[in-house]
Amino acid sequence: MGVSKGTVTEECVGDGLFFYTLERGGVRAVFSNWGATLISLCVPDAQGEIGDIVLGFDTLGPYMDGTSPYFGAIVGRVANRIARGTFILDGERFVLPINNGPNSLHGGHIGFDKVLWEARKVTDSNGPSVQFFYHSHDGEQGYPGDLDVSITYTLSSDNELRTEMEAKPVNKATPINLAQHSYFNLSGHGSGDVLQHRVRLWSTHYTPLDETQIPTGEVAPVQGTPFDFTEEASIGSRFNEVPGGYDHNFDLRSGLADPAGDMNGEDTHEQGLRIAAKVWDPVSKRAMEVFTTAPGVQFYTGNFLDGIMGKAGAVYNAQAGLCLETQGFPNAVNEPRFPSIIYRPGETYRHVMVHKFYTQS
Repeated sequence: MGVSKGTVTEECVGDGLFFYTLERGGVRAVFSNWGATLISLCVPDAQGEIGDIVLGFDTLGPYMDGTSPYFGAIVGRVANRIARGTFILDGERFVLPINNGPNSLHGGHIGFDKVLWEARKVTDSNGPSVQFFYHSHDGEQGYPGDLDVSITYTLSSDNELRTEMEAKPVNKATPINLAQHSYFNLSGHGSGDVLQHRVRLWSTHYTPLDETQIPTGEVAPVQGTPFDFTEEASIGSRFNEVPGGYDHNFDLRSGLADPAGDMNGEDTHEQGLRIAAKVWDPVSKRAMEVFTTAPGVQFYTGNFLDGIMGKAGAVYNAQAGLCLETQGFPNAVNEPRFPSIIYRPGETYRHVMVHKFYTQS
């Protein structure tokens, strides 16, 4: 008997708005073409009970009206913060919208999370997929050049969600740094805070921040600090030592970030894919590993959630979910010591991320 490769279905939920449902094994993921957004992700716990482990909303209204704090969306053209909303590229200064204190965050007022993407569903030997496409025009939110972007979500095995992000500058050099911005709670999206979750990060260094949450340019060792997750530890064990909570970039370029190797029991290794993080919930016994080709991961503990009404009547307060946003370094466009995020016509930005789910006693 052959192994099921899963299914993908499409549902119209409004004028030009669609939900795409991918199912394979015990995993069910729902996406929208608004913001190329992950709406829900259902995986089994240790008892075999299926639960939704990402924060979100039942309808698209909050995603479209700005209520959503980037739940599940693709953020860009540049994820994270750009200091004072400005940068210089090839001798020209570009000015971006200021939407986070004195800085520009996640692409500006109308980033990639707040636009309608084209979409198509795919079923092939890789598993059920949905692909999203967006053309960002020259000058959009202040960024230079036309840019063609594609996002492909695939249930690449019975317990893996693969996200592939690609972007190609058409006519001008431009910064590109895309991220998938899901908030995870492995106990279930409405189960309270994630302070009991245990985290390991394959990183020996992080980028300290100034008072406006912009990296200082230093790449500092985590040893002896509350940012040391080189050994598994609960978030709550040192949370109070970090004013405001975790919202920091961790450097994955060190030797600690071992190659992903054989992830599925088959030969799935690809150039640059390595493990970034593991999260384990002692209540549900769900575990999640995150693999990436990106040089950094932003570890964020939902510090700005403030009683948001979410799916099925859930209320999301601070620390109701955690984000592990694999990406380039924050403010890299202004910091020559960080890996460059500048791409030119003829070059292709490519960023792969894999979430692997299982249970662990």
